[in-house]
Amino acid sequence: MQNSYKIVIAEPAGFSQEALELLRHQGQVFFAKGPHDQVFRDADVVWVRLRDRIDRDFFSRAPNAKIIVTATTGLNHIDLREADRRGIQVLSLRGETSFLREIRATAEHSVGLMLALLRQIPAAAGHVREGGWNRDLFKGHELHEKTIGIVGYGRLGSLVARYLLAFGAKVLAADPNVIGNMLDPYVPLVSLSELLRVSDIVTLHVNFTEANVGMIGAREFARMKHGSWFINTARGELVDQDALLVALRSGWIRGAAIDVVADEQAQGAAGRLVEFAQRNSNLLITPHIGGCTVESMEKTELFMAKKLQAALTAAAVAHA
Repeated sequence: MQNSYKIVIAEPAGFSQEALELLRHQGQVFFAKGPHDQVFRDADVVWVRLRDRIDRDFFSRAPNAKIIVTATTGLNHIDLREADRRGIQVLSLRGETSFLREIRATAEHSVGLMLALLRQIPAAAGHVREGGWNRDLFKGHELHEKTIGIVGYGRLGSLVARYLLAFGAKVLAADPNVIGNMLDPYVPLVSLSELLRVSDIVTLHVNFTEANVGMIGAREFARMKHGSWFINTARGELVDQDALLVALRSGWIRGAAIDVVADEQAQGAAGRLVEFAQRNSNLLITPHIGGCTVESMEKTELFMAKKLQAALTAAAVAHA
């Protein structure tokens, strides 16, 4: 790679100005107008978010790319095998544990979804917009004294646990990669089966891998407590979406709130879920906004700009 790099930002809206200035010290920065913009043609570095599927077709439109940057921990929007085959380095937030401890947006959104679901906040707000004022239609439930099961007790799961303990909830965790003394003393470690059986609310905070596709399916929903709620701000591929719809339609689970769906880059990926949510207030869907706050995006983009700077410096030294 040359000394002055062409860096293309695929989704520039709201991009951190501080990160942008750092990138401009590395080379020329261009803003793409869309995934098919010709500006990708001679890009050395492509910076992406979550809108586009970074696959063979995308790589063919950016044949000179040597580095893909994404300020995310999940990488299922990138074809990593194809990137590796082409010798393209992928820089992400995966494994950046120390830094990520201070990125709290998704954990806060998880609790926000619980409150929105249990208190029927979207439906109540819509009722008022339409001219209504009948509080009796929206009698909700409290987090206080609920048993809440956290599936995946890593960075986000542990943050969510602390928030929920402050509400006075009883919190359980299931995670085969965690041992008991790694948990908060007020958070017992149990099996997934036990967690599903006793929890009033189940919230998913598991890193996506090919091995855990569909880990929450028909069997798991059937094991959940009758009348419980389900939250997912992790990745849509972790959940069998058809099984979720069956559990909701049957009334076995009382409601669900999700920030993610499977294969979000595919047109109409959330189709049947959205259709159900349009007719039923017990399914809330947000468009993968868990990490989408001004504060978190500024922090992560600046961090990734520094990580890119280090990678480019290392590449220059290697080719000197």
